[in-house]
Amino acid sequence: MSPIYVPGKLTLRNQPSAWAEGGDTVYDIEISGTVYRVHMFTTVGTSELVVMQGGSFEYLVVAGGGAGGYVNGGGGGAGGLRQGSTTLLTSSFSIVVGAGGISSSGGISSAFGISSTGGGQGGSAASNGATGGSGGGGGGSAFTSTFGGLGIVGQGNNGGSNYLSGARPAGGGGGAGEVGQTASSSAGNGGDGIQSSISGTTLFYAGGGGGGGNSNPGSGGLGGGGNGSTSSGQNGTNGLGGGGGGAGATGSGGNGGSGIVIVRYAI
Repeated sequence: MSPIYVPGKLTLRNQPSAWAEGGDTVYDIEISGTVYRVHMFTTVGTSELVVMQGGSFEYLVVAGGGAGGYVNGGGGGAGGLRQGSTTLLTSSFSIVVGAGGISSSGGISSAFGISSTGGGQGGSAASNGATGGSGGGGGGSAFTSTFGGLGIVGQGNNGGSNYLSGARPAGGGGGAGEVGQTASSSAGNGGDGIQSSISGTTLFYAGGGGGGGNSNPGSGGLGGGGNGSTSSGQNGTNGLGGGGGGAGATGSGGNGGSGIVIVRYAI
C-alpha cells in the first residue's frame, strides 16, 4: 500500500537530522518550535521502515486487542502497548501491525525488535480470561468463580474476575492504563488505555472491552474498548488495539481492534 502524504502537513527539507521512508500515512507536525516527521503504520501485516539517515526515533507500538468471550463472556484484553525512544542507524526495519482477535486473542505488533503482545481473549461462560498484553476478563457464572487473564508488566494490566452472581455478569478486559473491573451485580467495565500525543493528536490507545451478562453489561475502556452486551458484544476499535466487548447469554463476543505502530523523529 502506498503511503498517504497528508496535504498541507508534509514539508520536505534539505539535510534533515533524521530521515526515513515507509508507512501508510506520513506527515509533519510542529511542537514548541520543533518539527517532527510522523510515520503511521495501520495496515495489518508486515511492512518496512527504511531509515535513510539515522538518529533518535520515538515509537508507539500497540498490538491487536483480544476478542470478547461468548455466553456471558468477559471483555477482551487490550493489545499490549509499548512506547519510548531509541537510536536507529541507517538500515531497513520490519514493522508488524497485529490483527484484532476474532474469537481469539489479538496479534503481535512490533518495530525494531520491540514487540507488543496481543490482548487476551475474554473468558466464556465459566472459563477464565486469557493472558495477553492485557488480560481478558473472566466469564460470567452463577456456580463458580472465574479469574481475569494476566497482563504483561510494561504492556498492560490484568482482566477483571467474576465472583458468582445469578445474573452471570463477566469481568472487564484489562487496559494498558488500568486493570479490568471485577464483576459484582453488574458486569465489569474494561480498563482504560494510555494517552499518547505521538501522532500530533492526543488519543487514548489500548482500552479493554466491557464484560457481558444477562443484564447490566460493562462499558469499554477509553482507547477503543468495545462495550459488553446482553446479546453480541461491540467490536474494539481498529487502529487503537481495543478489546472486544463480551456477549450476553446469546450472541457472540466482539472482535478485538487492530493495532498500530507510529514512529516520529525531529527533522
